[in-house]
Amino acid sequence: MSLSKSITVDQITVTENGIVFYREATRVFEDGVELSKTYHRSSLQPGEELDGVPKNVIAICNAAWTDEVIAAFQAAQAANGF
Repeated sequence: MSLSKSITVDQITVTENGIVFYREATRVFEDGVELSKTYHRSSLQPGEELDGVPKNVIAICNAAWTDEVIAAFQAAQAANGF
């Protein structure tokens, strides 16, 4: 009997205001047969620190978060009192 576990990012979504949502799937296998699967969802705001974020999510953030997107997001946050 061989147990293994894998964690992969299986969804990434970018909203029109630049927020990035991603989902990680954790799968447990026994002898290659999937026994269980759970999900963990996270979100990132434009300009947020990316320490500990999966590399493929960082690549999407770097592509989506232009200086203009970050500035517009921060301006909208300030206008809403955040």
